[in-house]
Amino acid sequence: MIPANVLPRVLHGSSGKPLTLAQHEEAFATTTRATSLFEELESSGLTGRGGAAFPTSRKVRLIREQRGHHKVVVVNAMEGEPASHKEFSLIGANPHLVLDGAQFLASMVGAQEIAVCVARDNPAVVNHLNQAIHERGRSLREAPIVLHTPPWRYVAGEESALIHWLNDNESLPQYRSTRPHVLRVGRAAVLVDNAETCANVALIGRFGSHWFRGLGSAAHPGTTLVSLTGAVAQPTVLEASLGTPLRTLLSAGHADTDPQALLLGGFGGSWLDGSHLDIGYDNESLAPFEVSVGAGVVVVLPRDACGVAETQRVVKWMANESARQCGPCAFGLPALAEDLTQITRGSGEARDALRRLQQRCDMIVGRGACHHPDGVVRLVRSALVVFAADIDDHVNGGPCLGALSARRYVPVPSLEHEDELIWQ
Repeated sequence: MIPANVLPRVLHGSSGKPLTLAQHEEAFATTTRATSLFEELESSGLTGRGGAAFPTSRKVRLIREQRGHHKVVVVNAMEGEPASHKEFSLIGANPHLVLDGAQFLASMVGAQEIAVCVARDNPAVVNHLNQAIHERGRSLREAPIVLHTPPWRYVAGEESALIHWLNDNESLPQYRSTRPHVLRVGRAAVLVDNAETCANVALIGRFGSHWFRGLGSAAHPGTTLVSLTGAVAQPTVLEASLGTPLRTLLSAGHADTDPQALLLGGFGGSWLDGSHLDIGYDNESLAPFEVSVGAGVVVVLPRDACGVAETQRVVKWMANESARQCGPCAFGLPALAEDLTQITRGSGEARDALRRLQQRCDMIVGRGACHHPDGVVRLVRSALVVFAADIDDHVNGGPCLGALSARRYVPVPSLEHEDELIWQ
């Protein structure tokens, strides 16, 4: 995916095991480094690769302007999306690139500490980071790096939930009326970026903004990591220039190139009809279809699958994964899942369930304590459009061959603990 005549990008040197510090320095060697890190970051146009696509330089500027001497950089490597494995692939290849970026960010905001957060449920990734941190040692010129291992949950990767865990050992998202909003660990202002964003900061610091903008588009520069799963030869992670046509991504990942639909952005993302494969993979190109890159997930759904049944599985799991802090999560999401169940079964109540589903989406959106319910509503509403013909068949009692198939394409974790309070 990356032309041979450009300097190495984030997955450069990936060989199945992490680069050592010496190998990392050789692979990403440069004779010059950016003299003004912040100016290069600002010129690069880098946006966060965790889902929100917020300009990284604006986040840095906000923390730089905060009063007080103590600041913290938090590297969010929780990867709560079940369909995503891009950051685990990145850390499994180049953990030092992520740590370099964190150090660059710490120097820009004047942070005295770097907290790297990775789910304890992924011991291999924890081990990779432990070894990399130990290998780097302790330099008096750099902020110390501390590894934290919260439990894995979908909501645990949301940045306010992660900061809540660092403060109180509870992975609960916090209500924020405005964004950007300064989060704090104790009294320290916090800059939170995901691992892929940090890796790109490191590359910009080494090679400059002009180099970074050599790939991608003017509005969306650089590359992005894509977790490709579903109707594929095997789940894979690609590094692609932003703006790459979706058809090219599917071909490069040995996926079904004539799909019924694609789920873009993760479980809080949207379905895109499979007829739109020639549009570019960037937010500007996807916006007219009310879809975004989001968390960098592409799930390929073949034509013989049931998109209604796949959506129902995701919504049921998302209802179980909520923090249950407010009515939309505690009551609204389970109700959406039940409505979808009735529609999928094609029961006599399916038509009423469809009507309730549409009404509940209107009632839930924008009323949650966090954006978790909004993401579920976004997914449901896109399914109502993309799978409209299938939904009509279900409502009218037609057969659903896809729902009867043992094959499932969206990687939804099991719900064996759904009756437990599992979000802490």
